[in-house]
Amino acid sequence: MDIAMPESTAKQEEGRRVTTLELFFDLVFVFTLTQLTVLLAGDLTLATAGRVALIFVVLFWMYGAYAYLTNQVPPDRPSRRLSLMLGMGAFLVCALAIPRVFDDTGVIFGLGFLAVVVVHTALYTRSHGRDAIWYGVPNGLAALSVTAAGFFDGPAADALWLLALVLQSVTPLLAEHGPGRADGRSAAVIRVQLGSLDPAHFVERHGLLLIVAFGESVIAIGTGIGRLPLTAGVFGGAFLSLALAIALWWTYFVRDEEVAEDAFRATPAPNRWRLAMNAYYYAFLPMLLGIAYLAAGVKKTLGHLTEHLHTGPALALAGGVALFLAGDVIFRAVLRLRPVGFRATAAPVALAATLIGVHVSAVAELLALVGVLVAMLAVEARWCGGRSSGPQDFARS
Repeated sequence: MDIAMPESTAKQEEGRRVTTLELFFDLVFVFTLTQLTVLLAGDLTLATAGRVALIFVVLFWMYGAYAYLTNQVPPDRPSRRLSLMLGMGAFLVCALAIPRVFDDTGVIFGLGFLAVVVVHTALYTRSHGRDAIWYGVPNGLAALSVTAAGFFDGPAADALWLLALVLQSVTPLLAEHGPGRADGRSAAVIRVQLGSLDPAHFVERHGLLLIVAFGESVIAIGTGIGRLPLTAGVFGGAFLSLALAIALWWTYFVRDEEVAEDAFRATPAPNRWRLAMNAYYYAFLPMLLGIAYLAAGVKKTLGHLTEHLHTGPALALAGGVALFLAGDVIFRAVLRLRPVGFRATAAPVALAATLIGVHVSAVAELLALVGVLVAMLAVEARWCGGRSSGPQDFARS
């Protein structure tokens, strides 16, 4: 995730809101998640799930780059708005190519991704000059690696995708140590500049992204039902799927988001940018992927509610919930929010619900997953002493 320097620290301390253009950008980006769900639902195997994760990790890196940049360089003038719109178009190209990215659209995807990087670097350059090289070069090489993967099949293509991940992973090191070499700035000064973000905007931006992603689980309900007769059983399965999405929403938005901003504000600027990357990139990855896997499972399940599920759909349902909870545990651990243990325990229990889907029925697995989440939330509420879910409910070590 790329880091930009602030225009005005005083202005950021006021805490600005996410703009409608940024939300529009997020809607386009989430279409990539929708397309990944389509790819996974078409072939619910571990190999496809791994490739879906690989694609999303690469894409989400550049989403983080745009989110961080617009946090510190708001799209408040025509040139920046137009640049952001070009980035939206480039992400759309990537999304449209995803369903056949490992067949015949890999090069198209790579060129779209290269455009995502070029637009981001150009926007960064307009505000931050030559420092853009420390972000643009590794990201550009990663995009070229992904593009090259489109000319190959099998292990060679996978290796080039993995190379892109390696190239992206070195960007934080370059961000921290590269710029200072040119003008004599110390690493400590660079870290302060990197960490001078607006906590209110940053937390809200990622929360809005997550809520838009939850919309994918709702769309999956309609897709899964399709032309099925609207019987009481189908409605029951739909409501259980919705209850599952609501419980996951509750898990993050009622307890986590409310205190995340305070945790950011309490963190010194030199440590804040690493905290942001760990909490909203590394922890958010499994949360968003969990939603995608869950949506794929819902699509393949609602037409077979009373049947024993194949391992793929059953694992997608339970694994999606478990992955979301695992990401949330990482999120809480990074921000030092408590409690963590209840969610850490609930994740493997949710994963074990796969066996219920395989050996009993789909509806039994859905009931079990909803039950696990409701029980987890109820125990946490009791642990908090029945108080309202605000910052006072959590002890930060």
